[in-house]
Amino acid sequence: RWICSHQSDLPHVSLAFLAAGCTSLTMSGGDAKFFTSHKRGEVAEWREEINSTDKDVQKNAIKRIIANMSIGKDVSMLFPDVVNRAQTNDVELKKLVYLYLLNYARSQPELTILAVNTFVKDSADPNPLIRALAVRTMGCIRVEKITEYLCDPLQRTLVDEDPYVRKTAAICVAKLHDINPTLVEDRGFIDQLKELLADSNPMVVANAVAALTEIRDASSSPGDIFQLNANNVYKLLAALNECTEWGQVFILDALASYAPSDAQDASGVIERVTPRLQHANCAVVLSAVKVILSQMSFIHDETETAKLVKKLAPPLVTLLSAESEIQYVALRNINLITQKYPAMLRGEIKVFFCKYNDPIYVKQEKLETMVKLSCPENIDMVLLEFKEYATEVDVDFVRKSVRAIGRCAISIEAAAERCVSILLELIGTKVNYVVQEAIVVIKDIFRRYPNQYEGVIGVLCDSLDTLDEPEAKASMVWIIGEYAERIDNAEELLEAFLDTFLEEAAEVQLQLLTATVKLFLKKPSSGPQRLIQTVLNQATAETDDPDLRDRAYVYWRLLSSDPEAAKDVVLAQKPTIKDDRNVFDPDLLQELLKQIGTLSSVYHKLPSTFVPNARVRAREGDDDDGASQSHDEPTQQQSAPVNLVDVFGTGPAPAPPAPSGVDLLADLMGTAAVTPTAVPVGDLGRTGVMDLFDTAPVSSSSQHPTKPAQTVLLTSEKGGGLQISGVVVAGPAGPVYDLTFTNQTQASLQGFQLQFNKNAFSLVPAQQPNVGVVAPGTSASVSLPLANTGPSSGPNASHALQVAVKSPSQNNAVFYFSDVVPLESLLIRDAGVSSELFSQQWQSSPEVTRQIGVSLAMSDATAASARLQSTRWHLVTQQAMAGTPYTAIYVSGKLPGPEREQHVLVQVVFAPGAQEVKVAVRSHVQGLAEMVFASLQRVLA
Repeated sequence: RWICSHQSDLPHVSLAFLAAGCTSLTMSGGDAKFFTSHKRGEVAEWREEINSTDKDVQKNAIKRIIANMSIGKDVSMLFPDVVNRAQTNDVELKKLVYLYLLNYARSQPELTILAVNTFVKDSADPNPLIRALAVRTMGCIRVEKITEYLCDPLQRTLVDEDPYVRKTAAICVAKLHDINPTLVEDRGFIDQLKELLADSNPMVVANAVAALTEIRDASSSPGDIFQLNANNVYKLLAALNECTEWGQVFILDALASYAPSDAQDASGVIERVTPRLQHANCAVVLSAVKVILSQMSFIHDETETAKLVKKLAPPLVTLLSAESEIQYVALRNINLITQKYPAMLRGEIKVFFCKYNDPIYVKQEKLETMVKLSCPENIDMVLLEFKEYATEVDVDFVRKSVRAIGRCAISIEAAAERCVSILLELIGTKVNYVVQEAIVVIKDIFRRYPNQYEGVIGVLCDSLDTLDEPEAKASMVWIIGEYAERIDNAEELLEAFLDTFLEEAAEVQLQLLTATVKLFLKKPSSGPQRLIQTVLNQATAETDDPDLRDRAYVYWRLLSSDPEAAKDVVLAQKPTIKDDRNVFDPDLLQELLKQIGTLSSVYHKLPSTFVPNARVRAREGDDDDGASQSHDEPTQQQSAPVNLVDVFGTGPAPAPPAPSGVDLLADLMGTAAVTPTAVPVGDLGRTGVMDLFDTAPVSSSSQHPTKPAQTVLLTSEKGGGLQISGVVVAGPAGPVYDLTFTNQTQASLQGFQLQFNKNAFSLVPAQQPNVGVVAPGTSASVSLPLANTGPSSGPNASHALQVAVKSPSQNNAVFYFSDVVPLESLLIRDAGVSSELFSQQWQSSPEVTRQIGVSLAMSDATAASARLQSTRWHLVTQQAMAGTPYTAIYVSGKLPGPEREQHVLVQVVFAPGAQEVKVAVRSHVQGLAEMVFASLQRVLA
């Protein structure tokens, strides 16, 4: 339990220690004793145990030392004693010693040299696992003083007879290059890596490619490090089919920089890579797409190119059936590819239609992709979809949908009239934020198609009183000024705005100034003249905004000196606008297409813009200087700040935060991929501790929490030999009680019957457990559905559950135990509330607040929102809190009750970089807030 409650505080070393299989720390005890406090003089005891002749005593002592080291205690004074234990043939003990060395190598560089002889000796051990372990550890100890001692063992292991040792040594070369690049080049390690490209083992080839790529990217002269030619390219292609999936990714990424000699050569590479498009791993698919796109630029036959483009469509579409995170990455990459080849996916536009359960970040990317893929052939289908989205609950998504309709009108002239009709229908709904967004969009349509759709101005003017957002007001004022001669009461409309001129936002003030001048120039009567005098006085004498004041002075001088010149300036014909949002410069787009499958393709930025000292990878044969030049990303228009629900007092949801950097070599360090976890304490994050033990693949998901483990509810001592473990979890149709019956008696047990005491949620077993006969010394498990049809313990909420169990085989003896019902197991699926209802209930319900700790992965509002939705919380909205760096998410949940279902409303506020959030719970049920706090603590841990 201590490990579970403090998991976020444990550095990498403790997690590696657990994963290595040295000894697992379980909920029931086990090696948890290593973390307990000891009496005074424990260091002397440990030293005595380390020097014991009993191997088990030595192991236990070092495990206890590592346990204390992992929670931050300084045990460096035992360095010489622990190093002496490296002289052993026991692999488990050797791993523990090496782990200790990795942690203290930087702080004790002089003493680390004491272990060099052991490393050198182990690098020549008959056991290939020990040889690889020694080289890997030496590479992970990032102390420059011992690098010269590493060279001889490393050169020997690079030509080792065992492929496992060779592939480990290949990665070690890259680590050594990071510490001392000159030494690697002088000792000929790069040449040895190049020789490994022809190795008979595909994993050795993959690691050699990974190491050479890493060294090339860090080198000032990349062309001298790793240059692909026809000879080694086909060696890599031969190894591609037999590599692991992560090895294939590294080989494919390297092939993407290959410049073929002619079109036939390019076609040969594409033919060999095309089967990778059907791979189950999305990283392999994207890397294969990148290779094919890069080789297509050397094929000048349009028919052949069209065939290849057609082949790329199905694998990209298949990625959209994966998890939400993979869909998002795929959509960001598709966004780039469709700018280069817009016809590729136009026939597959239906796969981009949003589903009701898509996360908001996926919906927004699908929306953007549909706008790019829209054409006269599919525009009707797309507009019907956008119209449907404009009636959704999520306000931010509704706004983007309305804007998407306007972008389609601007891009496709044939669809403009249809788009305007849909926008008028949306204005007719009288939904405030929809009306305001539609006015902004129609203003852009007027600019794109002047003097065509002015008939809708009357409808827009009817909505004038409902405008409260600056951008909508500014758009409406622009329309009034632009078409002042066609609006009979234009003077009255502008005068209504001028009453609050000084309180308006800057963009509204600027538009009011210009619109008033337009009105005066078009209708030079006494009324407009009075208005222009008023607004010019206010803009020049009563405002501190320099832009507004300067423009007012310019207009004033123009009007006073030469009214005709003023007409030429203010009423000049405006250039036709076009939708160029999220459209990249061709050169920048070409560079981004070379980065498909990397963070660059997700951020839509070159590596040099978000990675310090990053260098854009050049195609082989390109000029290095030219390849390293960065391109500024074109300015993209952003939506105006959005006020979702007034009661929340918050702003629009921020973009997902940039993930932390990942070492590209980490995937090939061990036998499988390792996903980076929380940043460790001290220097452990730079030592590659997980690689030391060749752990199994580790992955983390921000959306799907781990299923809770069963706990012992009834011990065999209290149950007359019957032990019961269990946990209440969420089932498809309601809560389910997962129970395990363990028979520790001498006779068979059967016929178990359960009965629940009165409880807050009226839970009772829907049926009795049917586990059959449980023989002595065996266990049987059952998932027992629960119903809400029992008696209630009262109006207050409580997670307590009291259970009685009996079995005829035990003479109908009754045993009692207690359990806790997690709130997340009770939540009703797909039972959200609208933002309007949420707002009403939020204002009328009492509030309870508390600070709770969260894991590093869950300290991001977007990730936490996805996790909460996966546990049946309904996301109402997520947005930044106005005037603060904080982000808030609002969720609702519905719980069953004895008489009626009950909603609980929750606000979670995130501070940037903080592993603690503020939770506010509003509900009329006493005690429910405590259950919510406990549930969120579990879900966001």
